[in-house]
Amino acid sequence: MPTLAQALLQGLKDHGAREIFGIPGDFVLPFYKVIEESRILPHFTLSHEPGVGFAADAAARYHCGLGVAVVTFGAGAFNLVNAVAGAYAERSPVVVIAGAPGARERASGFVLHHQARTVDTQMAVYREITCDQATLTDPATAPAAIARVLGSAREHSLPVYIELPRDMTGVETAAVPVLPALPVDPEALAECADEILGRLMEAKAPTILIDVEIRRYNLEQRVAVLARKLGIPVLTTFMGRGLLADEPDVVSGTYFGAAGEPAITSLVEDADALLLLGVIFSDTNFALSQRQLDPRRTIRAFGRAVQIGHHGYANIPVDALVDTLIARSRPLATHGDRAKPPSVTYRRGLATDDAPIAPSDIAVAINDLFDRHGVMPMTSDVGDCLFTAMEIENNALAAPAYYAGMGFGVPAGIGVAAATGRRPLVLVGDGAFQMTGWELGNCRRYGLDPIVVLFNNASWEMLRAFQPESRFNDLDDWHFAAMAASMGGHGERVTTRLQLRDALERAVARRGQFSLVEVMLPRGATSTTLARFVSGFKAARARAAN
Repeated sequence: MPTLAQALLQGLKDHGAREIFGIPGDFVLPFYKVIEESRILPHFTLSHEPGVGFAADAAARYHCGLGVAVVTFGAGAFNLVNAVAGAYAERSPVVVIAGAPGARERASGFVLHHQARTVDTQMAVYREITCDQATLTDPATAPAAIARVLGSAREHSLPVYIELPRDMTGVETAAVPVLPALPVDPEALAECADEILGRLMEAKAPTILIDVEIRRYNLEQRVAVLARKLGIPVLTTFMGRGLLADEPDVVSGTYFGAAGEPAITSLVEDADALLLLGVIFSDTNFALSQRQLDPRRTIRAFGRAVQIGHHGYANIPVDALVDTLIARSRPLATHGDRAKPPSVTYRRGLATDDAPIAPSDIAVAINDLFDRHGVMPMTSDVGDCLFTAMEIENNALAAPAYYAGMGFGVPAGIGVAAATGRRPLVLVGDGAFQMTGWELGNCRRYGLDPIVVLFNNASWEMLRAFQPESRFNDLDDWHFAAMAASMGGHGERVTTRLQLRDALERAVARRGQFSLVEVMLPRGATSTTLARFVSGFKAARARAAN
């Protein structure tokens, strides 16, 4: 019989996990020993628990499976909370495995090191940011508990929490089963699909808007099949940017409300039947809508439920719905040119001169780079680097666009590299790099060589865009490129557009170590997209005040 640690690791693998990110600590040392010696899953140790969580989150997003974060009790697990909260907000199935005190330690009468209020406080905290939890104290029931929790992560695409007391690691137990998918009522599913198709058929201007659940459930190709069959336009939300990157004939662009292209905005806001597939109804997606979406014309499939107008269907997962829509649909009546993507162009042809660099120049330089050398998977932090990413051709992208927690970009890039074997391009601001950029020092051990483009304006520039009078937005210049060599990478600081083009070319050619291109930007300069966003936000706030 396997030990509990071995059964847990094999159960993770059988449920779709591909790798583990973590930091060892005393309460999780016995489990870490099994991780290393069993080789059931490859593991990557980082430097700080937030980076562990961001890497596991990004890995889950890119391979449409489970991400795994392993940490110790208390000091490790509480450090991980923010990253897991972000994964919950953006529906990323991260499995948190925390080592914990054993039974004898719990009964010792001592307050244990790493303990907060009580030994159970950690579980109480994680109940708020995970959809299922288990403490593995009984080898007879542990396999079923693990199977239930991992099944919940897959079915709901949300984080889960497993607490492993260190005295349980070596006990014998049974293998972890893989439970069947939750049942779906076929009659309710068919009725729901037929009602949706009926509304789309009757509409004169239908549109499909897609968001993160389409990636989480690996539905991009199937949504493309559905869109081609129906012959109606498909757009992504701000959060869903990067979806359908391999289907340029299907996706028309990214909806951004008042900050977006007018033709794209019209496709959403003038639709008389708007099908929202896997869309988080968040302020980042809809705060800049120029008119409130009419619920009578809106169909929303999200979180295993479908809302059509003012009534709904429970227990309808989006993957089953998309499959049923494909099976029961037929081409709709022509809607003129609505099914053809509007003419949205992304700038190319960076002027290679000695002029200072503006944020939007970075997008142009990356578009040129991808045209010359091929597309790279991307991660981005929050701030103007993310708004600049909206000006790059629609490519695979992972970013915390809704939760907007700083520090995601660099460890997420490490997670993508580990999970996919591909070389990622990371966009990050200097404020976020101060938080987690130092995780790059772990790349050398694992042979990872991401390219990191660091937006350095010595400022929290997005905050300055909303409140320019405040001096607390000013940061110091840390000269990040100069630190890269000591971390096993190569750093280069650029100040002109010509230097930017040449530095990116050298970074692509350089393999075997990370490349950090530190782009110096003037304070107060923003991307074109952020400028439109700020203008649209202020206009929306003024309308609300009136």
